[in-house]
Amino acid sequence: MLCQSRIKNYFCKKIYIMKEKYIRFDWAIKRILRDKANFDVLEGLLTVLIGEKILIKEILESESNQDSYDDKFNRVDIKALNSKNEIIIVEVQLSREVHFLERILYGVSKTICEHISLGNDYDKIKKVYSISILYFDLGHGSDYLYYGKTDFKGVHTKDTLQITKREKEAMLPTKDKSMGSKADASSIFPEYYLIRVNEFNDYATTPIEEWMAYLKDGVIKEDTTTPGLQAAKEKLNFMGMNVQDRLAYERHLDNLRILNDVIYTAKLDGLEEGRAEGFAKGIEQERYSNAKKMKEAGIDDTVISKISGLSLETVKKL
Repeated sequence: MLCQSRIKNYFCKKIYIMKEKYIRFDWAIKRILRDKANFDVLEGLLTVLIGEKILIKEILESESNQDSYDDKFNRVDIKALNSKNEIIIVEVQLSREVHFLERILYGVSKTICEHISLGNDYDKIKKVYSISILYFDLGHGSDYLYYGKTDFKGVHTKDTLQITKREKEAMLPTKDKSMGSKADASSIFPEYYLIRVNEFNDYATTPIEEWMAYLKDGVIKEDTTTPGLQAAKEKLNFMGMNVQDRLAYERHLDNLRILNDVIYTAKLDGLEEGRAEGFAKGIEQERYSNAKKMKEAGIDDTVISKISGLSLETVKKL
C-alpha cells in the first residue's frame, strides 16, 4: 500500500501490518538474518540467485572495520563467508544514490584487499560476489535482475580466454574441479548482481520470481518449495516478533513512508518552485526544507545528507 501523505500514515500502518504477514527483507537483513540459526533464509536467496548450493560459514565484519571515520565502505548489510571460502556481500539500498555503481566497485575492491594480508601470495585472494537489492530505479532497463562479471574476449577471434589445468589448480584451489578445461579467466574476478525490486511485475512461477515477490510485496506462497522461503515463513513472521521488536519494526515502516513521501513531495515542490522563482533556487530551498522534515522524523543524519545533498555538518545544525 502506497501512502502519499503523512496524515494517513497511522491508518496506513495499521492496514499494512494486517495485510503484510512477513517482515520486510531490509529489516530482517539488519536484525534477524545475522543469527546463525537463520542463515538458511539468506542461503536460500543466494542459492537461487547464484545457481549453486550456498552454505554460509560465518558473518564477517562489514561496518566496524573501517580504517577511518570518513571511509566510504560503511553501507554493507551483510558480508558472509561461504563454504568455499568465497565472500558474499549483500546490501539493501532504499534510496537513490547517484554514484551507487562506483560505491559497490569500491566496496568489492576494499573487501578483496582486506582479506589478503601483507606478504601473502596472490593465490590467497578471495572470490567476491556483490549482491545489491535496490528499491529504487537504477539506470534504464526493463529487467529486474542484472548480472555482470569480467570476461576476457578475443578482439579479433571473439573467443573467451580459457585457463589451463595448471593455472586452474594454482588460481582457484577452492573452486569446483568439475569445471576442468572449461574454466575461463574470469573465474577469479568478482561477480555482480543488481536486483531492481520495483521492476518486478510478473506472476511468480519460478524460484527467483517467488523471491522477487517476497522482496517487493512480502508475499510468500503457502505451498512454496523455493529455497529459503519456507524458512522465511517460519522465522520472518510479523506475529512471531516480541512487543519491543514489533514497535521498532513499525517505526521503521513509518520512517520509510515519511522518507518516500518527502522524496515524492520534493520532486513536486521543487518543480513548482522552479517554475515560479527559478529551478535552482527552488531546489535549494526544498533541500533544506525536506532535510528538516526528515530530521524531525528521526531519520539518521547520514541518510539525510545522502538524500538531500547537504553536507553532514549542515544537517547536524538543522
